[in-house]
Amino acid sequence: MSGELFILILVVITALGFDFTNGFHDTGNAMATSIATGALKPKVAVALSAVLNLVGAFLSVEVAATITKDVLKIQTKSGDLVQGLDAEKAMMIIFAGLIGGILWNLLTWLLGLPSSSSHALFGGLIGAGLAGAVTINWNGIFSKVLIPALLSPVIAGLIAAIGTFSVYAIVAKARADKKNEGFRWGQVGTASLVSLAHGTGDAQKTMGVIALALIAHGTLTADGIENDGLPVWVIFSCALAIALGTYLGGWRIIRTLGKGLVEIESPQGMAAEASSAAIILTSSHFGMALSTTHVATGSILGSGVGKPGAQVRWGVAGRMVAAWLTTLPAAGLVGAACYGLAHLIGGVPGAITIFVILVALSAYMYLRSQKQKVDHSNVNDEWDGVDLDDLATATSPSDEKATR
Repeated sequence: MSGELFILILVVITALGFDFTNGFHDTGNAMATSIATGALKPKVAVALSAVLNLVGAFLSVEVAATITKDVLKIQTKSGDLVQGLDAEKAMMIIFAGLIGGILWNLLTWLLGLPSSSSHALFGGLIGAGLAGAVTINWNGIFSKVLIPALLSPVIAGLIAAIGTFSVYAIVAKARADKKNEGFRWGQVGTASLVSLAHGTGDAQKTMGVIALALIAHGTLTADGIENDGLPVWVIFSCALAIALGTYLGGWRIIRTLGKGLVEIESPQGMAAEASSAAIILTSSHFGMALSTTHVATGSILGSGVGKPGAQVRWGVAGRMVAAWLTTLPAAGLVGAACYGLAHLIGGVPGAITIFVILVALSAYMYLRSQKQKVDHSNVNDEWDGVDLDDLATATSPSDEKATR
């Protein structure tokens, strides 16, 4: 087996690993409010979300095409790699960028912070690309990543706030039990739509990264993808990876979104999910690599603003925004450091070294999470009494009691 092929295999494995972390990191975007209100039982919610993520991954490839051309410029219009870039170097840059994205995903999951998996991936790729002196498509990043990242949570929040206010005004005289029962059924539908929308966006980001690696290896060309689409094995493997990650359930983040931001009721949950689904599906149609986390968080906050008298925990929201602002540069630094180390060692030994570092740090964070375990059995416990300054460490219900 040649060195280039070995590195390509490592890249594909790592990309599917990122897709898996994306799945459990973002489950809460679709299902947190339905779990919090009792519309769906926790295990049923993640199973439903997993199936719909799987289906959604097959519905569109617009976002995948965006990844291949709007982040790193590795191929000329004639189909050759850009000057000064060979297949091994290009794949090593992609490999290091994926590691940056995975490690940031795992760190924020450990802390229970709903940061953007998409921006972790882009940050890792940009950092590794800068370290490898590859041209970055800044126009594409600004127009299809950064500007949507700034606007989407604000737009989602406004739509959800208006929707929530309208819903409560319309059903003001309805019996509380009938009202909640009806909206819980509505939540099942809107949460399902968010999961489907998530599959049309986030699974494709990993498809695009694998396609980028295949372009670097010479197996695919950008024009070939545009004309013939992605290979079926790429679509299927990415769809399966994100579905499995979703089923695992990112319970720590589900808890933060469902219990930490707003004490949410069924009408709010339905309004938030409907807002999220509409925005995510629209962005996928136009090929914008939108962060579903930003959209979902903005929608949940908007549902709190739109309900008269609702309590919104702005301290938790502020901590999330800090994580959002940190994501791109932090993942970029990790991606750049990994590329620098791999390049210093060189070739296959360099690729193996950074892969071992990834596995070791991932195992450490998983073991650390087991000391403060959050799962389907306690994800819905009350948030009351949490000191917001201790959010990073008090992510399990037992820890919350200790902070009272």
